[in-house]
Amino acid sequence: MEARESETVQDEVEKTSSRILEMMALKGKVTDTGAMVSRCSDYDPEEEIYRARQPWSVYDLPVSELEKAIGRLREELPKAGWKIVKDGVDGTAAKSQQIVAESKGKKFAADIRLMDRRKYSDSPSLIMVAVESACYKEK
Repeated sequence: MEARESETVQDEVEKTSSRILEMMALKGKVTDTGAMVSRCSDYDPEEEIYRARQPWSVYDLPVSELEKAIGRLREELPKAGWKIVKDGVDGTAAKSQQIVAESKGKKFAADIRLMDRRKYSDSPSLIMVAVESACYKEK
């Protein structure tokens, strides 16, 4: 397992998130959250094994624009070295479109969902993204 500094990993996760947003080519509102570090649950709590994760979303756009952005990701992620490991609907009652992808070398993973809320809520529809790093040992 690679030994890394959490601050460096957080920066990399945030840069990866920014690249995914660029691939979407959307001009909506974006939630402003930074990457957070937490323990990797697959390891003994005594070990100092962590991952960085940044959840965010883009909203305040028509669903048709969000759908186009998901389509762009299907094309652009593989060109940027990502492998799409799931492309379909998630397990929720809303059956949201979901793309799960891993970066080359499996350094990062992304879970991207189009939340079309027109039928279920007055809340705005959005694309929800979570980017996380592979587990690492604190340096």
